Amino acid sequence: MNTQPTLTKDGGTAGTPGTPDSPDGLKAGLKNRHLSMIAIGGVIGAGLFVGSGSGIAAAGPAILLSYALVGVMVVFVMRMLGEMAAARPSSGSFSAYADQALGRWAGFSIGWLYWFFWVVVLAVEATAGAKILEGWVPAVPQWGWALIVMLVLTATNLASVASYGEFEFWFAGIKVVAIGAFVVVGLLAAFGVLPGSDNPGAGFAHLTDTGGFFPMGAGAILTGVLMVVFSFMGSEIVTLAAGESEDPQRAVSKATNSVIWRIAVFYLGSILVVLTLLPWNDKAIVEKGSYVAALDSIGIPHAGQVMNVIVLTAVLSCLNSGLYTASRMAFSLGRRGDAPKAFARVNKRGVPRAAILGSVVFGFVAVFFNYEWPDTVFAFLLNASGAVALFVWLVICVTQLRMRGIILRESPEKLVVRMWLFPYLTWATIGMIVFVLGYMIYDGGDAREQVLLSLLVAALVVAVALVRERVAKTSPKAPLER
Repeated sequence: MNTQPTLTKDGGTAGTPGTPDSPDGLKAGLKNRHLSMIAIGGVIGAGLFVGSGSGIAAAGPAILLSYALVGVMVVFVMRMLGEMAAARPSSGSFSAYADQALGRWAGFSIGWLYWFFWVVVLAVEATAGAKILEGWVPAVPQWGWALIVMLVLTATNLASVASYGEFEFWFAGIKVVAIGAFVVVGLLAAFGVLPGSDNPGAGFAHLTDTGGFFPMGAGAILTGVLMVVFSFMGSEIVTLAAGESEDPQRAVSKATNSVIWRIAVFYLGSILVVLTLLPWNDKAIVEKGSYVAALDSIGIPHAGQVMNVIVLTAVLSCLNSGLYTASRMAFSLGRRGDAPKAFARVNKRGVPRAAILGSVVFGFVAVFFNYEWPDTVFAFLLNASGAVALFVWLVICVTQLRMRGIILRESPEKLVVRMWLFPYLTWATIGMIVFVLGYMIYDGGDAREQVLLSLLVAALVVAVALVRERVAKTSPKAPLER
């Protein structure tokens, strides 16, 4: 007897096996509050806390425009993705849509590239978390903490999708509360109305009193774009998770509509607070980190340890979501015949155990590379996945151009979320992404290496996809599943 669910064209399921009550399909275990917090937390990564200082040092107050430009791009991409995900919720999200709209080679390629990106992120975040924990409990070596963190979150994901959602709800909740409090307290201190604050209360004066708003020139805005673009990766996680929610269409619609204020408050708001509390060229911003330096300027005791707790939460949240995202993409690839069939199987709790274990094993290997060969093997993995975020966004844009017509033909009533000014804003977003990729190559240094290595890996994956298609056409004995 065949226990595999029936596949639909978009990578979803049909019939009883795909329903939430079936032991063979993914469970609808994510509640609306889980999805809401996943949507909010998805745009808040450890990169915001750790990497923002370098961006401020490179562009000065103009880094706000860099965040705004990338934020606008992400809003447009999320709107496009939301249009497709609301009409056709799928655990494969944009990979499944690319499969249908652009061809199997596109779904295969972007799916595996996205999986590769997140399993490398697992190693980065596990190492970052281990460094913090080792500082608190030095008796346990750093590699031991990395192992513990990975094992705990793997167990969480293996338990059930509801346990993942619950962990992420609280992780993201802590991040949201922390940043919200930081923005409120910081603005009060910046304007001199916070009782007991050590900050002189200069208001918005620091935005222009040290070399003007563009101290490094207007061109620094683009340099800033390159430094902040990757801190936005993760916004699309909610569309993968929607396939396991109680009301996918409502969840996606709500997340898509709220992405504007989330970016405005959490990114632009928090960076604005840092720039109002301190001159942009204050050395403490880079040496201590932008948020720790800002808290120190207010006079909050133990600011470094407070921020370490928040960063650790962000790291655990990113690890948790990264493992979930990688496993669901592997699951979707398996369902479409683009990954081992074992990845497509779920246990009685609706958990794709093989897909989770396969993803975490590669994550463990990447962690090992990070400790043994950080400047060679792991540096290659890191740079080779560096531009994948932009590739994913580009594929989402191109896919939406085709999917709009498909949805209108097959199920127009499901087009409840629409991209604004279609197709003009879609084409404009494509132009923005291509421009950023081109500027990364022109700018040189690490940015150029990331794009070129990512393009090399992407070319290899596409080549494998095209060879598989040709073999499938010429060998009827081993057809690809559809």
